[in-house]
Amino acid sequence: MTPGVLLERALTLHRAGQLAEAAGLYAQVLRQVPADWRVHLSLGGALLALGRDREALASFDAALSLHSDCVEAHHGRGMALQRLQQFQAALQAFDAALALQPDSAELCNSRGNALRRLQRLPEALSSYERSLALQPALVAAHNNRGLVLQALGRLPEAAQSYERAVALQPRAAEILGNLGAVQCELGEPAAALATCRRALQLQPGMRGVRGNLGNALRDLQRPEEALAQYELALEEAPQDATGYCHRGNALFDLKRIDEAIASYDRAIALSPSHAQAHFNKGLCLLLRGDFAQGLPLYEWRRQLLGGEAPAHGGTPWLGEQPLAGRTLLVYADQALGDTIQFCRYVPLLQAQRAHVVLAVQPQLRELLGGLSTTARIVAIDAIDQPCDYHCALASLPLALRTTLASVPAAVPYLSAQASRIEHWRASLGEAGLKIGIAWQGSRNRIGLGRSVPLEMFARLAAIPGVRLICLQKGEALEELRRVRANVPAEIPAAPFDEGPQAFLDSAALMSALDLIITCDTALAHLAGALGRPTWIALKQVPDWRWLLEGTDCPWYPTARLFRQPRLGDWESVFTAIHAELARP
Repeated sequence: MTPGVLLERALTLHRAGQLAEAAGLYAQVLRQVPADWRVHLSLGGALLALGRDREALASFDAALSLHSDCVEAHHGRGMALQRLQQFQAALQAFDAALALQPDSAELCNSRGNALRRLQRLPEALSSYERSLALQPALVAAHNNRGLVLQALGRLPEAAQSYERAVALQPRAAEILGNLGAVQCELGEPAAALATCRRALQLQPGMRGVRGNLGNALRDLQRPEEALAQYELALEEAPQDATGYCHRGNALFDLKRIDEAIASYDRAIALSPSHAQAHFNKGLCLLLRGDFAQGLPLYEWRRQLLGGEAPAHGGTPWLGEQPLAGRTLLVYADQALGDTIQFCRYVPLLQAQRAHVVLAVQPQLRELLGGLSTTARIVAIDAIDQPCDYHCALASLPLALRTTLASVPAAVPYLSAQASRIEHWRASLGEAGLKIGIAWQGSRNRIGLGRSVPLEMFARLAAIPGVRLICLQKGEALEELRRVRANVPAEIPAAPFDEGPQAFLDSAALMSALDLIITCDTALAHLAGALGRPTWIALKQVPDWRWLLEGTDCPWYPTARLFRQPRLGDWESVFTAIHAELARP
């Protein structure tokens, strides 16, 4: 059979998707006419489609040795090199192709892929955007642009890029999976749930989607369903450490703490440096009061949060070196409530004759001004002196070897300004049992399930003599204004904590109240630090510092804890609170 006939037959088979047969015929042709670069190119394309990447690379190289300006051969060579994990060489091949054909959207997209694999993300993003400028409907470039934006933490833009790709190709399961993952990260669990389910309808066995589906269900506070999805994800990928970490999270939400720890341990066995699994195991241990094992694992948060110690901090300190005569920089590394909780350790450091520089969120500097007469309290962005050592504020319990029995629980350790207290006492008057209320915690993933439906307070307002005083601002205050007919809480007159410093009026108002009833929020820590009578409404599995059981709080002796008996059961919590308030 002549080479021409063989080639025509090979091309027909290639177009029909019969790639192995086509490759065999291309090889036969080349044995007769080895110098035909077009046949080398076609053979390379068939081999690349068959996943025979090294052979494909050799074919593209042969084509280029015969015709160095062949754009398709440079492109194919780059694709083969990329699959072989040779990303720098692949980038060079794509650049060579683009030098010959600079206005190719597909080549710009391929170049972006190589740059993304090389972690040169801003350059990859530029390459994808060039691709889309040339061909706005190129689905792959929209998807790849989304991947880079996601890696850069620009999640809203990533979601928009995936949404554009899905609009162009609605049945693209992989892109739907990517979109669902970003929607989870954006805190849009209902949208993520719908997106992930659509992806699985289109491609039932697609890896990774069930994990995100579980994450969406968990964020929707449906842990039983989330656990089922995580189990299915582990059937697909039984060696996936992150899958076991996710499974542990669902078990944690279900208060199956021993099983959660076992799942985190499995994740750690598979991936010893899995920071989230170590940290989450630590939360389980702390929740059970096991500070000796839990606090060292709590340090893994540093890898999760990223960032570095502030400048001028000197050497890290976790209790090993003596502090007498040394300057120790203690800096806030978590949220406002954490700063209020852990600043109690400053006097213990001074008892070791340390010179303490306490660097906190700028808005807390004045509130904490009375914590110590000798510690220097500065804004975390205004540290201006060199220190011998540094320690994160939330690491002090570990550094000072805190146990459940040795929590420094003397309160109050913060105080409000006397003039502000008198102002709010006069404003409130003497009538009634004055109860400050806070019902809304943070809106982020960490705060899921902490907020209390505002209507739960309606029954408390109906108790004769009870006056509810709102302690919240912002969105929560707007919510109260909408439902004040049912929850007639008093709103403090402005200005109320309207300056740059946080909680000054809140602290003074709390000091003029008879009781504070709050969900788990920074205001609960403030009330406890002030030594005020405080009732805290907690979800079934609360933050670790409230422990798993009991009505007392080791951190705040004046606090009383009211716990959900079941997930989401605020009705029982407020029935108990109502009974206590209504007691003669």
